[in-house]
Amino acid sequence: MPSLTTRTPGPAGADAGEPAAAQSRPGRDPFFDNAKYLAIVLVAMGHSWEPLPGSGRLVETLYTFVYTFHMPVFIIIAGYFSRGLELSSDRVWRLVTSLAVPYAVFEVAYTLFERLTGSPEFPLSPLTPYWLLWFLPALFLWRLTTPFWLRVRWPVALALVIAAMGAVTSNVGEDLQFQRILQFLPYYVLGLCLRPEHFDLVRRRAVRLASVPVCLVALAVAYWAVPRSTTSWFFRRYGAEQLGSPAWTGAVVTPLLFGCALVLSACFLAWVPNRRLWMTALGAGTLYGYLLHGFFIKGADKLGLYEVDVVSTPLGRVLVSAVAAALVTALCSPPVRRVFRHVVEPRLDWARKPVPKS
Repeated sequence: MPSLTTRTPGPAGADAGEPAAAQSRPGRDPFFDNAKYLAIVLVAMGHSWEPLPGSGRLVETLYTFVYTFHMPVFIIIAGYFSRGLELSSDRVWRLVTSLAVPYAVFEVAYTLFERLTGSPEFPLSPLTPYWLLWFLPALFLWRLTTPFWLRVRWPVALALVIAAMGAVTSNVGEDLQFQRILQFLPYYVLGLCLRPEHFDLVRRRAVRLASVPVCLVALAVAYWAVPRSTTSWFFRRYGAEQLGSPAWTGAVVTPLLFGCALVLSACFLAWVPNRRLWMTALGAGTLYGYLLHGFFIKGADKLGLYEVDVVSTPLGRVLVSAVAAALVTALCSPPVRRVFRHVVEPRLDWARKPVPKS
């Protein structure tokens, strides 16, 4: 990977706004591309589990386990590659074209998809992101505040306070799913504070070995917690009172979830391969997999494929997971990226004023 302070992160990793040629440069660190690919596979699998009828305690356990860290990993990596961000006119232009424009395009696309597949009255509401699209405006706003976080003292602590305030408040509103923007903020800020040596630390063999019992304990805790709590806490979309808990619990759950996410994120990263593999090239296209796989998950649900008897069996659930992994892998591939590049990574040079000559 080229200079770690000059890359522009995207919703599904660290590439939104970076030209396609730059995304395939041989100098990329394969570790981060591998991490992004494996994380987007977990995202797609998690989304494929949501419509499962009577998913059962085992699937709910895996769902809880995965949702503890898969979005925090993405956001931490996005923050890490934002450390050198300067809000110059070029950077702001790239932010708009890589995040705001794709958000508008896919908000319209998903609205049309809903209207054509059985919901003709589905509203087009730019301030109410469709399902997975919330991450684009969130990252856009986080990146705009980057200079502040790079200058303030104790940035992670301050971000945690802001996230906790969001969790104890139930009247934040649904515009741009601002509750998520507040509650996921600490992970972005943490990424801004990380350095290469921090990632080197989690890639040590000792951390890799220690991660095995840690993950086993986490799975056991998730299994215990499934009938006793709601997975909605992991969405960070609601305040504590909206989840049926006293408001003050939001201030307790926020740092607790933050700590759990960091531990499991470290365990995940400890097992990410360091060398260039078949998955490495796919890591540059995770934005495509992120934005496109929703059509297939929702389409399968609308077609009634989740109602097929085999899906309710253990083998069927494994099959659903495997199909989701294969699907998102295909959507990250170079052929798909070539087809959808103009809507996922629009250049829009024609809309930009020429730089005046001095």
